[in-house]
Amino acid sequence: MKGENIRWHTPIPGLAHSSPIIWGNVVYVITAVGPGSQDVKVGLYGDITPANDQDSHQWRLLALEKDTGKIMWAKLEYEGIPRGKRHPKSTHCNATPATDGQRIVAIFGSEGLFCFDREGKLLWKKDLGPMKSGYYVVPSAQWGFSSSPVIHDGKVVVLCDVLGDSFIAEFDVVDGREIWRTARHDVPTWGTPAVARAGARTEILVNGWHHTGAYDFADGKEIWKLNGGGDIPVPTPVVSGDLGYFTSAHGAQRPMRAIRLDATGDLTSKGATNTGVAWEQQHKGNYMQTPIVVGELLYGCVDNGIVTCFEARTGEVRYSERLGNGSEGFTASPVSDGHNLYFTSEIGNVYVIPANGNFSVTATNKLNETCLSTAAVSDGTLFYRTRHELIAIGEGH
Repeated sequence: MKGENIRWHTPIPGLAHSSPIIWGNVVYVITAVGPGSQDVKVGLYGDITPANDQDSHQWRLLALEKDTGKIMWAKLEYEGIPRGKRHPKSTHCNATPATDGQRIVAIFGSEGLFCFDREGKLLWKKDLGPMKSGYYVVPSAQWGFSSSPVIHDGKVVVLCDVLGDSFIAEFDVVDGREIWRTARHDVPTWGTPAVARAGARTEILVNGWHHTGAYDFADGKEIWKLNGGGDIPVPTPVVSGDLGYFTSAHGAQRPMRAIRLDATGDLTSKGATNTGVAWEQQHKGNYMQTPIVVGELLYGCVDNGIVTCFEARTGEVRYSERLGNGSEGFTASPVSDGHNLYFTSEIGNVYVIPANGNFSVTATNKLNETCLSTAAVSDGTLFYRTRHELIAIGEGH
């Protein structure tokens, strides 16, 4: 990082992969601060042994001025020994908070669901139970919870796909009252729900292995479901127009799929494409990253840096090209300003490619620090949460 266009950078204590969120001129971040030297092991590897850091942690919420990076306040919100363990590449604070401008809602993994006001005062909290998020084949390999809450129409949606007693639920954002809860039967997943409109219906889209699907926002009843795909689902569904895009890429199947938002029923037995599935591309899916739609194109990146560009309506592949030399891991999801796409590797290399369907790397910018969090974009500025800092990058205002 040469320092060009760095508007500010502010140290953030602790260890977390949760992304920054922005409302007005305030940037909110959450973090888990543990004793001693905490770190993550980046790269392409298969070690599933949990990290050994079960000492007491402090979960904190910080508010920073968007224009200057000044910390306005930092509040200790919860303290205790983590109820779960984490993957060596994970943290005890993976889920990104959500805000409606009046409240900030955060999931601190097994520690629960918390709601704060704009000054960080606790309004309510809910114990969601132990969020045992690990490999279903080796239950002792806990990896850390990462599904983020979603606020929509005065409600908070949470997806809790864990080892036993999985569910999706909706709470009132004002007082935390549970509105409905629907049991799910799938392996642990790490994606965030997505809220979409299908005609007069509002639905909640969720990724899965045995149970990708949609639920009615009003009452939690299942609308459609689909079995199959990667067996460790991480990406979040993405919505564009009348289609939802779903992908998972661990195991034998690695599909990228487009599902019609007005689909109903069990889509599994109807063939690869049908009245519900608009298109499917096998072996072109993403493992860690959530894909992104820019204009008429869908972009996805595998954890080893291969980017595939699809025609969003048809699934036709425009290109599949590699970023870097294949030695870097990619966990953070890409973001875009409408003109370019920004793909961040785990070691902090930001690859810039045009969002026009033609592959080229127009720039490679170095953050010079580990980065597994997805950037936030606001007013022409990119906000990166690296291992130790929050960095604002953009042309001077």
